[in-house]
Amino acid sequence: MADERQPERQAELSGPFPLAQLLPSEPLLLLFSFLGYRDLVSCSSVCRRFHQLCSHDPLWKRHCKRYWLLSEDEKVKQNLCWMELFRQLYCDLGRYIDHYAELKRAWEDLKEYLRQKCPRMITSLNAGITEQELDVVERRIQFKLPNDYRCSLRIHNGQRLVVPGLMGSMALSSHYRSEDLLDIDTAAGGFQQRKGLKHCLPLTFCIHTGLSQYMALDEVEGRKCSEIFYHCVDQMASDPSAVDMFITGSSFTEWFTTFVLNVTSERYPIIRDQIFRYIHDEKCVAQTGDIMISVSTSFLPELSSVHPPHYFFSYRIRIEMVKDASPDSVCQLDSRYWKITNENGDIEEVQGPGVVGEFPVLHPGTVHEYTSCTTFTTPSGYMEGYYTFHQLSRHRNTFNIAIPRFYMVCPPFRASIAYQTGRSRDPSNGDSPASDSSNLQNPNLFVNFPAALGRCPRHT
Repeated sequence: MADERQPERQAELSGPFPLAQLLPSEPLLLLFSFLGYRDLVSCSSVCRRFHQLCSHDPLWKRHCKRYWLLSEDEKVKQNLCWMELFRQLYCDLGRYIDHYAELKRAWEDLKEYLRQKCPRMITSLNAGITEQELDVVERRIQFKLPNDYRCSLRIHNGQRLVVPGLMGSMALSSHYRSEDLLDIDTAAGGFQQRKGLKHCLPLTFCIHTGLSQYMALDEVEGRKCSEIFYHCVDQMASDPSAVDMFITGSSFTEWFTTFVLNVTSERYPIIRDQIFRYIHDEKCVAQTGDIMISVSTSFLPELSSVHPPHYFFSYRIRIEMVKDASPDSVCQLDSRYWKITNENGDIEEVQGPGVVGEFPVLHPGTVHEYTSCTTFTTPSGYMEGYYTFHQLSRHRNTFNIAIPRFYMVCPPFRASIAYQTGRSRDPSNGDSPASDSSNLQNPNLFVNFPAALGRCPRHT
């Protein structure tokens, strides 16, 4: 009997890649296993045999794990093949395929860390929102949101406005700050059309200071699209809309994943169930005898300005006596000495009793931590010095403990267009900016949280 498929087989062999039609399935599947998902889809349209081979389910397992972070347990739970799982997720989240895995992993790493260290923060997170809801927001503000930001909102739509905020806290003397990651509706309510912050969307908000980190949705007023920054008013410009920028990220993905890495790697400490954005440099550790000193630093944009140059930093110092120290080594701190050097090489020396009004006693295994602050007229500078202690068993026996040199560096910043061009406008023209919180939805949420901007003790 004649082979009824012979004409069809001859047609396939005369088509593209005729030799590939004669290859056994195993080497073809091996070749296909190196292809990306787009190439697999393209190959599946070459011929019927390629279509069958490209539908081989194990080929799609790698792509499901790479792009959607799917596990074997999730596959079993959904009772679908790998190819169908990939197809369904691509239909829903395909526009985010280049961002989803990185952002999903960051969110999962952050939540896993917070469950262990400060679980109440988890309860403030909102669930993700839909594509339709995001489209409504874009029509409302008449601007497109960056795809990576949209992707993050699909995973978690920010957090409720609570204290402490997910994006970190700062407590120093009379100054307190706690930043929330905004949900998209609240962020859209604060979308800016005014000069100085035109076409900028707030990503965070502090109910104590009114401080926000903004993301530029357009390249206007000297900003780059998707750039994230803290703003500060140019106090030397006659135009009140002249705004300088302390830049914190070039894209949402860079900004968010960098923050998560700092949290989960414990570069940002958890203090009193809150994330504090102090950066610890492992080199900023010094040991003298039985006492170890380590330092972490933080830049405070809300207390800083570019014009006039005033850069405000906080530092957190940990003083620890090792556990195996002799009981006779118990000692008390008497005084401190600081040598403070700015970027220009100008030096200031400070000496005084105690630290922030305290005279801590150290026993073997005990730790004393405190925070203080300093300001520079240059974007960077460093401090070093020593503490003077005396042994309690021999009061006259005093000794110095070295404080390692630690650097404080302002983030990149950009001067306002008004300052760069030297032009100024009449501030009486009605374009003066409103406060940061004036356009946020439901401003009554914040009336019970007065601003806590105060002067802080320096060099203690």
